[in-house]
Amino acid sequence: MRTLKEKISLLTEKIEKNNCWRQRECINLIPSETTPSPLVKLCEISDPSGRYAEHRTMKGKEIYFYQGIGFIYEVEEELRKELGEYFECPSVELRPISGQMANEIIFKATVKFFNRGRKEGEPFRRLKLVMNNDLNKGGHLSSQPMGALFNYVEEDPATGKERVINFPARKDCLYKTDTDALAKILESEKPELIVFGKSMFLHREPVEFVYNIIKEWDPRPIIMYDMAHVLGLYGVLQEPFKEGADIITGSTHKTFFGPQRGVIASTITKDSPLSRLWIEIKNRAFPGSTSNHHLGTLLALLMATYEMNAFKNDYQSQIRKNARAYAKALKEKGIDVEGDPVDGFTDTHQVVIRVKKHGPGMEIAERLEKNNIITNYQALPDDESFLEASGVRMGVQEMTRFGMKEKDFSVLANYVADVIIKNADVKDKIKELRAKFLEMHYCLPLDEAADLCARIFTSIFPKKDFFSKFVNNLQDIAKAL
Repeated sequence: MRTLKEKISLLTEKIEKNNCWRQRECINLIPSETTPSPLVKLCEISDPSGRYAEHRTMKGKEIYFYQGIGFIYEVEEELRKELGEYFECPSVELRPISGQMANEIIFKATVKFFNRGRKEGEPFRRLKLVMNNDLNKGGHLSSQPMGALFNYVEEDPATGKERVINFPARKDCLYKTDTDALAKILESEKPELIVFGKSMFLHREPVEFVYNIIKEWDPRPIIMYDMAHVLGLYGVLQEPFKEGADIITGSTHKTFFGPQRGVIASTITKDSPLSRLWIEIKNRAFPGSTSNHHLGTLLALLMATYEMNAFKNDYQSQIRKNARAYAKALKEKGIDVEGDPVDGFTDTHQVVIRVKKHGPGMEIAERLEKNNIITNYQALPDDESFLEASGVRMGVQEMTRFGMKEKDFSVLANYVADVIIKNADVKDKIKELRAKFLEMHYCLPLDEAADLCARIFTSIFPKKDFFSKFVNNLQDIAKAL
């Protein structure tokens, strides 16, 4: 029977080993992940972690139900301002702790909104019809009836299935929408809620096209854009609010620089016809979906948003350059790359490849992992099921932030192709490549951030004698990295 110290020592050893492997020896290409900066990580473990700050609007005033939250109030106000600047919108809801929760809040609120004129005794109805992206064609799970949409959309009595219709895909590019077919479907079906966004996300969504068709309808459908994967690309990819979207949801830890949580943003104001909807969104955020909204990661999100607003243009530009350079290099090495070649195979951070002739997607992803290249296998639009996935999905965002440029992704493409086509062993070469990219970019340089990290760290752990060795050497650690 191990003692407590022995159990902790063993776990610590495993943590150290995993940290070293993922952060120093691997090329991380999972498109839904990123590594936050040191300052963001330290915010996550600061005092607000584990605290409470429940609040809601009552009689026109925001009422907090806990004491000792003056700092959190300041953080929320500042974060709303910073994210409002990022999205160029007036309304931001910060309390969702995941992108999926953000979506569920919208679905709950939308149902409440459409029931606002219900007379006493009338049954409470669900959404009559929702349009979204097909799960099998890259649609996000959280926008499906089997995900967060569960229980919020009516069933068709004839089929027993939820009344959900999908954006039609183009035959020449299954990752783009057939707008001619879409126009006909919209006119004939009249959905109440239209949900853009994908998890296999290569190209822009036709937000403006849809808005121009439905803008004069009465009632007009609500346009929602789940930007989970591309939240950090708001601007370079597209600006949905300027194209007619009412609501944006998303995760803050994929292409955005932040910790794992969610966000809701909107153009809705007090004078908007949808003002009641925003009230319902706030009510579904609290008390409808959260109590403790994870204040440590809330603070970390503010720090990350400072970074994003400072480096947005350079970061986003490099993301697109790197993704297209990587896709092009893979294609030149004989790998089948998905997406429209006219657009460089991708408009986002993602690169999707078809590997079926070299083996099942799962097997190829495992082979890459053995060589310290971390990806995920992916069902492509013409695959029968996820278990028979013939693709691999990758994203350039994390390694872009660690300093990789176009030429570096071309080098990486050579190694990836060798693993896939030749079953080559490139593990040592990948370690050598990663060793060149250990310092994080698009944030304060480590030599500038070290003193700030030390200040936060010592305020968390006030026994300075115990942590003095770590703190005294922090500047040297930064320089060494």
